Amino acid sequence: MKASLLTLLISTTLIGCSVFVGDGNDRPSRTFGTVWDDQMIESKGRVRIKKAHEELREAHFNIVAYNGIVLLVGQVSSEEMRLLAAETLAGLQKVRKVYNELQVAGPTSIFSRANDSWLTTKIKTKMAAAKEVDASRIKVTTENGVVYLMGMVTEEESDAAVDLTRRVYGVQKVVKALEIIQWEDIPDSLRTTEDENIPSPTDNKEEEEVIESEELI
Repeated sequence: MKASLLTLLISTTLIGCSVFVGDGNDRPSRTFGTVWDDQMIESKGRVRIKKAHEELREAHFNIVAYNGIVLLVGQVSSEEMRLLAAETLAGLQKVRKVYNELQVAGPTSIFSRANDSWLTTKIKTKMAAAKEVDASRIKVTTENGVVYLMGMVTEEESDAAVDLTRRVYGVQKVVKALEIIQWEDIPDSLRTTEDENIPSPTDNKEEEEVIESEELI
């Protein structure tokens, strides 16, 4: 069965969101097998997309997988190529959902990509130092100034991660593609000391939200 294709709805308001709720049956952490599956999705997906059409061979895109949820970002030449790339990914085994964030535009510059890498590094560093966030369960991807957060976190961790990210200078938007889990579902081996004070959310859900960034000088 092909995974569903989801495209984010970017709000034109200062703070807008689009939330998708899942079935809540997902594991709170990735096993070694799941990590391997995610790596295979990324590597096989890149090869298959480039083989899908000649125009996609020249396209700039990145594939990020976390627990079977796949984020597709970058630039392609047409809407047809944008849809084809996502459909190609959705046909891979172990893919649960595809968030298609490809843009119909020319490829970003080397300077823009370098800036994206720098933003990702700054955000990861801040998360690693933050008591409110378990950085080991969050994956950060930046494309053309837009930061995407993936992973398995509690509601409180999700809010903290977004607040931290949006305050990093240079970030244009923060997009959450997070799986919200219950605190008691986190294995003891993955809990931090600060987690002990975090109350349990009432349910599990997959959350995808777009938030305009506050650029602080």
